[in-house]
Amino acid sequence: MATDLARSRWLILVLVRLATAAAAVLGIILLARSEDVPGRILGGAVVLSALWSMAVLPRALARRWRSPS
Repeated sequence: MATDLARSRWLILVLVRLATAAAAVLGIILLARSEDVPGRILGGAVVLSALWSMAVLPRALARRWRSPS
């Protein structure tokens, strides 16, 4: 039972990391292919929010799921 919970939480952490990395790549593509200023701003915002999420979300989830000692 505990291993199933740990495995599902690990899978969620991995999926969060993959999703945020994919969002960062999407933002870089938007930045590179956009010819107008609003598109570049959107791409930059997507990259920055993805990097912030990549740094904060896995750590916050791990802290929330930490077993009490």
